[in-house]
Amino acid sequence: MIFENLADRLQETFKKLRGHGKLTADDVNATMREIRIALLEADVNFKVVKDFIKKIKERAVGQEVLESLTPAQAVIKIVNEELTALMGQTQSHINISPKAPTIIMMVGLQGAGKTTSAGKLGLMFKKQGKHPLMVAADIYRPAAIKQLQVLGSQIDIPVFAKEDCKDAVRIANEAIDYAKSHANDIVIIDTAGRLHIDENLMQELKSIKEDVKPHEILLVVDAMTGQDAVNVAESFNNDLGLDGVILTKMDGDARGGAALSVKAVTGCPIKFVGAGEKLEALEPFYPDRMASRILGMGDVLTLIEKAQTAFDAEEAKKMEKAFRKNEFTLDDFLSQLNQVRKLGSFENILGMIPGMGGLKKKLGDVDIDMNGKEIKHIEAIIRAMTPEEKRNTKIINGSRRKRIAMGSGTKVQEVNKLLKQFDEMKKMMKKMSNMKQLNKKGKKGKGGFKLPFFR
Repeated sequence: MIFENLADRLQETFKKLRGHGKLTADDVNATMREIRIALLEADVNFKVVKDFIKKIKERAVGQEVLESLTPAQAVIKIVNEELTALMGQTQSHINISPKAPTIIMMVGLQGAGKTTSAGKLGLMFKKQGKHPLMVAADIYRPAAIKQLQVLGSQIDIPVFAKEDCKDAVRIANEAIDYAKSHANDIVIIDTAGRLHIDENLMQELKSIKEDVKPHEILLVVDAMTGQDAVNVAESFNNDLGLDGVILTKMDGDARGGAALSVKAVTGCPIKFVGAGEKLEALEPFYPDRMASRILGMGDVLTLIEKAQTAFDAEEAKKMEKAFRKNEFTLDDFLSQLNQVRKLGSFENILGMIPGMGGLKKKLGDVDIDMNGKEIKHIEAIIRAMTPEEKRNTKIINGSRRKRIAMGSGTKVQEVNKLLKQFDEMKKMMKKMSNMKQLNKKGKKGKGGFKLPFFR
């Protein structure tokens, strides 16, 4: 999970402040040492760490604790505000041109995920009701054009390509003319990359920029390369003048140094983060939400947005009705699990709920990854049952449990565990459904009680 190591260190540091009535200079100095070490271990730029610590120290020394706050909470508030400022303060949007098409130029080194990010960005715009065109202007990398065309066919977005042309500037210019004549309001140009920054690469990118005059130049960098990502961003910004950064492979970087350093070093905002291989896995970057997650304060807004995108409203209504009539079956249970699965790993979900980020460690080796083996075992067990068994679990006796275990390639204990979980869930959801009905009839509170995963 992104920032996992940093989050653990910072949260452990804040625990040591408990019990103090007022923050002394010694308290602040000890805390600052811990925060400095945590940030450096997270591969945050040294100069960025130095400035960050200085700002926090100036605000925290002699800080009077408010009546409703403990000293630890006072420091967390300061660190939260400074972390948010460090990463850009507010969400940075794409500059959409008032006159179509909006031209977005994707730049970066080979292997950072530039072509895939172009596809993800195109899909995001398509979902917003726009009509994007992707342009294959990488004329050097073998199969680069084919890769973009395959992505385009997967998400039903047109790709402009001229496989016989070896002039990237000409391809970009002709693509703009094509977009204007075919009512494409967004043009995403996938440019060439190199294994390292060189003069030829930069000259070609400068020529494309000069000719097509893009409204946005987005640099795609691999978050897992840490400070190298920041150095690459600085070089591209000096030569091209970047409008924003897309950090890829954020789900695989437990340190997060690039995300904390890139804005401070280059002045360029992080606009999107890639958190997975799926084409839907491109998220807007919110500095305030990311700071909250680092400090264990959760990210409820992102969780709600993910849920609204992932969950089927009609399916939810149908299941809510089934709960009230006590007709909720194992097929319904599996359908609900698969909807939750769309939110990502269970560990990720926990990180978005305030105070729940550390629960994964407390659970030890328990496998609760919604994309891992446990949900696959649950699915296998349910699919090994007869329709009658799915409708009425009470008929599943010992011999049936053995048959289901054999048919699903699992153990009888796993079948027993699933049946017990399902019964407990039915009882809990029935109570919640009854509470919702009472709330509606009595017209108490601020609206009906919402069932989990129901909108």
